[in-house]
Amino acid sequence: MEFTIHHQVLLIAFALATVLGMLANKTNFCTMGAVSDWVNMGDTGRLRAWLLAGAVAMLGVVVLEAMGKLNLASGTFPPYRTSQFAWLRYLLGGFMFGIGMTLASGCGNKTAVRIGAGNLKSLVVIVIAALCAYAMLWTNFYNDVFGRWIAPTTIDLAARGFQSQTLGELTGLGNTVAGLIVAFALIAFAFAARDFRTNRDNVLAGIGIGLIVIAGWYVTGGPMGAEWKEWADFAESKPLRVETQSFTFISPMGDAARYLMNPGDVSLINFGIVALFGVIFGSFLWAMLSRGFRIEWFVSVGDFLNHAIGAVLMGIGGVLSMGCTIGQGITGVSTLALGSILTLVAIIAGAAATMKFQYWRMMREI
Repeated sequence: MEFTIHHQVLLIAFALATVLGMLANKTNFCTMGAVSDWVNMGDTGRLRAWLLAGAVAMLGVVVLEAMGKLNLASGTFPPYRTSQFAWLRYLLGGFMFGIGMTLASGCGNKTAVRIGAGNLKSLVVIVIAALCAYAMLWTNFYNDVFGRWIAPTTIDLAARGFQSQTLGELTGLGNTVAGLIVAFALIAFAFAARDFRTNRDNVLAGIGIGLIVIAGWYVTGGPMGAEWKEWADFAESKPLRVETQSFTFISPMGDAARYLMNPGDVSLINFGIVALFGVIFGSFLWAMLSRGFRIEWFVSVGDFLNHAIGAVLMGIGGVLSMGCTIGQGITGVSTLALGSILTLVAIIAGAAATMKFQYWRMMREI
């Protein structure tokens, strides 16, 4: 079989995701955990690491675009900068995802990391979430349940003179100026806390994961990405999702379910699928190297139900909001898309509200 540019892109995606999985496992990078630390203990260390990752990725996108080395104007997957501003979709999906990741003990990326470390509960979560994401992406479920009443709330920014929903265009500052302002403000906020500056794992996670997201953008949206798309235009069987993109983990779960239903069709194997399995593999490598591999299972029926309900909300909410804590909270935010910022806020709100409710219920039972 000929080794094409498509195979090169997938191999690089797998390698980057392997590093991401190792890094997330080593540093305990977890967005659900970050919100939990903040809400329950007032510790903002991991939350600052998350924001730093978004800032680093944003800075990379701004610089690469300014240098003409990255092209996001022709569209991305998901369509972060679209002029169709589906505000209700972002808020509702993000809130559902925030609840779901709290019940399921982690977001999409953390679920993959936990699987690699031996957590069989997360394996159940990913199967359920993948089936729900598949239903949202590849059946009429979204249109039947959400589309008919969410579509009318979408704001057409193009009709109001805006070609995209980026902060740079909406404010009139331009993406370069707006991106630099926001990125440096987030970096300053992250490093303002001494506890964060002195925590090597948090700093490493923020910078490392931000750089990996930049690499994903560059591979698919830079010179190599242009060659990849040109190759796909003439391919006998065009692979799925040959588009400018970086790391996200919910839609790839749905795509993986679709591929496993048709394992003979290798054109269905895409950037997101190999990235998902790369994170699992990287986490497994680190777990074995650090002797942290542990088999875990549900401790009760209630534990299973919490994780199952959380997986459903993650799968549906993640596709509805067009991304997860990585896909929207870091990758999407790096594009300066207002919808990504709304989704990020909604995810945090959903997770925080769920944690407060869980604490209230626990106190009533004492």
